[in-house]
Amino acid sequence: MSRLLYENSVSYQGYLIIPFVYGKADAYEIYSYKLLSEIGNKSRFHKTENPAGIYGNSIKNIIDIAKEHLDQHLEFVSQQDCFRSRYIFRDNLIIIFQEEGKYFYDHYPPEILNNIAAPKLFNSEYECLSWIQAGLNGQYVRQQAS
Repeated sequence: MSRLLYENSVSYQGYLIIPFVYGKADAYEIYSYKLLSEIGNKSRFHKTENPAGIYGNSIKNIIDIAKEHLDQHLEFVSQQDCFRSRYIFRDNLIIIFQEEGKYFYDHYPPEILNNIAAPKLFNSEYECLSWIQAGLNGQYVRQQAS
């Protein structure tokens, strides 16, 4: 599998649809997708790959396929777009959340939907993003205990 195309992700009905190139046939790319759910593991589609089982010939096509599948198998009604504050930095997906005046984040690397975020709270979205960017730039180095 190629890297996840976070920059082409679409938030829809409480899910984040993340396309990727599944493979190639002749000179044509075949697209698939993965999903993240705002309700996490409570959703049967959280972190699943292509539950519709249909592949597309373009990013727009695979997004439309995912939307149609989600419309047909709606699990919950989303009250808000929890994926609206998402950023891509060095092909990593960063999603910022706010709860009770504090900010935290989820961090997904380019090839896999495993959240590698540190359990840390911030006072602002800017502070959170600055900390993440510094970490991805290698400015935080773990100190070894002697």
